[in-house]
Amino acid sequence: MPVPKKRRSKSKKRIKKAYFKIEAPNLQACPECGSLIVPHRACPDCGKYKGRQVIALKIKEKETETEKQKKG
Repeated sequence: MPVPKKRRSKSKKRIKKAYFKIEAPNLQACPECGSLIVPHRACPDCGKYKGRQVIALKIKEKETETEKQKKG
């Protein structure tokens, strides 16, 4: 069974563990609605990417239907 030849020092161990840290995701503000989004992805709130509507959101459809019913 393999056995390490030399003991790993504290500094070498800590240097190795430093690469396994959890980093916060890079977030940017959506230019349309201002909510925080991951870069190069469509905004989950407004459904737009690079100024184009790419996701049809059901929530907005329901809101427009209720607005139409209120108007008459």
